[in-house]
Amino acid sequence: MNEPALGPLYRESALRRMGEKEYDVLVIGGGIVGAGTALDAASRGLTVALVEADDWAAGSSSRSSKLIHGGLRYLEQFDFGLVREALKERHLLLTRLAPHLVWPVPFLYPLTHRFWERFYVGAGMTLYDFLGGLRAVMPRHRHLTRRGALREAPALRPDSLIGALQYFDAHTDDARLAVAIVRTAARYGAAVANRVRATGLLRDGERVVGARVTDLESGSEMNIRARVVIGATGVWTDEMLRLAGAGKSAVVRPSKGVHLVVRRDRLDLRTALILRTEKSVLFVIPWDDYWIIGTTDTPWTLARDHPVANHADIDYILDHVNAVLTTPLGHDDVEGVYAGLRPLISGAATGTEKLSREHLVANPVPGLVTVSGGKYTTYRVMARDAVDAAADELGPGVPESVTERLPLLGATGYEAVWNGRRNLAERYGLSVSRMERLLRRYGSGVEELLEIVGAEPMLGEPLFAAPDYLRAEIVYAASHEQALHLSDVLARRTHVAIEQRDRGLAVAPQAAALVAPVLGWDHETIRRETDEYHRLVHAELAAERQPDDEHAEEALLSSR
Repeated sequence: MNEPALGPLYRESALRRMGEKEYDVLVIGGGIVGAGTALDAASRGLTVALVEADDWAAGSSSRSSKLIHGGLRYLEQFDFGLVREALKERHLLLTRLAPHLVWPVPFLYPLTHRFWERFYVGAGMTLYDFLGGLRAVMPRHRHLTRRGALREAPALRPDSLIGALQYFDAHTDDARLAVAIVRTAARYGAAVANRVRATGLLRDGERVVGARVTDLESGSEMNIRARVVIGATGVWTDEMLRLAGAGKSAVVRPSKGVHLVVRRDRLDLRTALILRTEKSVLFVIPWDDYWIIGTTDTPWTLARDHPVANHADIDYILDHVNAVLTTPLGHDDVEGVYAGLRPLISGAATGTEKLSREHLVANPVPGLVTVSGGKYTTYRVMARDAVDAAADELGPGVPESVTERLPLLGATGYEAVWNGRRNLAERYGLSVSRMERLLRRYGSGVEELLEIVGAEPMLGEPLFAAPDYLRAEIVYAASHEQALHLSDVLARRTHVAIEQRDRGLAVAPQAAALVAPVLGWDHETIRRETDEYHRLVHAELAAERQPDDEHAEEALLSSR
C-alpha cells in the first residue's frame, strides 16, 4: 500500500472530497486522540474525515512529558486498572505499533528514608512489573545502594539519597507519533486536513449530521456531512458541547504542565530520574542531546489556545531539581521551555494533581460522540472506545477495532532497516549516528526521506543553525507531513523551537526558504512567515519573564 504524501495537493483534494460526500464519521480534533480515532474508524472500513483547527498535535499532544508509561504514581491512588491498561499499551507501542518512535529508558528513584521507604516503593515497583505482564520487554526493577545509585547518577549529591531503585518505562517523540498516526489514517482512506476549524454543527432535527467548517488558509467555508461526529478536542471539549447545546457544566478541568530543556552535558547522568515533590513527581528524561525536566501541575483558567510558562514555573522546576544536584542549574542553562494543558476530567478534587486520568466517552446528543480526559499512553484505547460509541449510532455491521494489531507508518520492517543502517548511511553519504537519528524519527519510512536527498544531494546537508536536522527534513515536513507554516516545521515536525537557545530564530529564514518551493511561497510570504515566527518566539520569551499566569498571558498577547 502506497504511503500517503500529505502535501499541498493532497490537502486540496481532501478538502474537496470533504465538501462533496457524506462520511460515516467526522472526527474534529487532530491531537493524539483525534488522530487515533480517525485511524481506528478508517481501519474498520468506515469512511472518515478528520479536521484540526491548528496543526496536528499543536495543543497538549506536542507539549507532554513525552513519556509512554503506566503511571507509577497512580498505584498510590489505587488506579490498578488504569496502570494495567497503560502498561499493555506501552508494550504494544514498543513491540508492534511504533518501535521506531517509542524507546525504553531506565529511571532512578532516589530513596531518602531508611527501611520503610525501600520496602514501600519496592513493593509498588514489584506490582508495576507484575501489571506489565510476564512477557514484558522491559527489565524488572532493581535495588541499588547509595554507591550504586551514584554510579548511575554522578550528578546527584551524595547526601540527597541513601540508596535507590531503578525501573524501566518508555519515552516518545509525541508530536511525530501523532503525525505518524494521521498519515496512517490517511493510508487507510481517511481524508485529513489541518487548519480547518469547526464553527458549528449541522442538524437534522435533534440529530447532529455534520459540521460547518472554515479553511483557515483560504477563508472558505463549507459543510462536512457525516452520520456521526466525534469530538476529540481535549481541553476544548466544553466548547464542543456548547456548540451542541449540551454544555451545562464543565467536563474538562485543564492543568498546566511546564517543562525545561537543558543540554545533555549539563547533567552527568546515565539514567533518567523520577523525584518526589510536595505535589506530584518531577522527571528528568533523556532527549537526544538534551534533558527534559518537568513538570508542574497547576490549575489553568485562562485562554486555552497558547498556554505559556512564567518565571515562577521555571523557578519551581529549577528549585526542585537543584535540591538533589551537586552542580545546580541556572536560568542560563535552560535552552528551551514549553507548556501544555492536561485535559483532566472535572471532579470534586481540590487540586488538579488528584483528578483521575481515566477518560470519558459521552453521547450528549444524537449523532455526536465526545471523548475527553485520559493520558497520552492510552490514546488508542480512548480512540477505540469513541468509535465503539459511534458504532452504536451507525447500527450493526461495524467491525471490531483492529488497531491493536496495526503497525503505524514507519513501523513495518523497521528492525530490518535498522540492521542495515550502516549500508544505508554509506549509500547516502551520511554518518551512522546521523542515520540512527533519522531512523528514530521516520522508521522504515526513512527511505522516502532519503529519496529527496538522492534527487538533490544538497538537501543531505545539515541546517546552518540546527545541525541535528538535515535540510531534507524541512522539505519533507511540507511535502509529506502537511506542515503549512514555519511554526509547524520548527516546533512539531522538528523540535528546533525547544532545542536551540534562540528557539530557532537563526534557522527560521533558511527553513522558510526550503519549504517555499513546496508550499508555493513568494518572497513576501517568506518574509511574513519569518516575521510571524519571530513575533511568536519573542512573545513566549516575554511571557517567561512574568511572575504569574495572568501577567504572562498579558505579555504574550501584547508581544504578538
